[in-house]
Amino acid sequence: STLMDEGMNVARFNFSHGDHETHGATLARLRKVAAEKSRNIAVLLDTKGPEIRSGFFEEGIDKLTLEKGATLTLTSNYSFKGNKNKLACSYGKLASSVTPGQQILVADGSLVLTVLSCEISLGEVDCRVENNCSIGERKNMNLPGVEVDLPTFTEKDVNDIVNFGIKNKVEFIAASFVRTAQDVINLRSLLKDNGGETIKIISKIENLQGLQNYEEILKETDAVMVARGDLGMEIPPSKVFLAQKMMIRGANIAGKPIITATQML
Repeated sequence: STLMDEGMNVARFNFSHGDHETHGATLARLRKVAAEKSRNIAVLLDTKGPEIRSGFFEEGIDKLTLEKGATLTLTSNYSFKGNKNKLACSYGKLASSVTPGQQILVADGSLVLTVLSCEISLGEVDCRVENNCSIGERKNMNLPGVEVDLPTFTEKDVNDIVNFGIKNKVEFIAASFVRTAQDVINLRSLLKDNGGETIKIISKIENLQGLQNYEEILKETDAVMVARGDLGMEIPPSKVFLAQKMMIRGANIAGKPIITATQML
């Protein structure tokens, strides 16, 4: 109620966390208050998207403490339970995607790894730990400059979009990690095939590939979100504001809404 009084006109539901039951209860409260105030409040479903995460640890390990200069092996066998010498990664093509000298960022960049060697047959990558760091299980991983071969959306995303978004008649889908115009086309087809053709698509630009294909993405999408946080993992932080201004200018010329989000300060 207070948020609406202060001017909120769109409510974002973050599907990286929570389940349909929790989000459903929040949505019911939102719509009840909006009806009482005779307000139109749009609902935005923000998808989890196809992401790369580190794995689980051996029993008894709560946090993994890594020391600068140590060697850590990453394996694409995601069932492997990690320790200070070896850690699982959810990206199956890791060993064939990175090359020696490249960096891998873990847990929003709090852990920096440099690739030493790749063993494609084993699906393993040896890395040098560049800083002292303690990390928990299932942390996000970024591969700056690497064109990752991941689907437009995961099974979870499809379930969230079809069984929550379309079912509850949300107004917007914010699609995470949009890399190509085809990603937008694929999402548009999914919406249309399931009776959600009126839902508008906000493409989140959060990696180098999305930035490089921005003009094509802009033609297909309804709106754009500049995801500064993830973008700052993929390109030098000092370049984020340049990318941001370029995207805002393009969206303004195209007459499409654009949102600047995360890590604003």
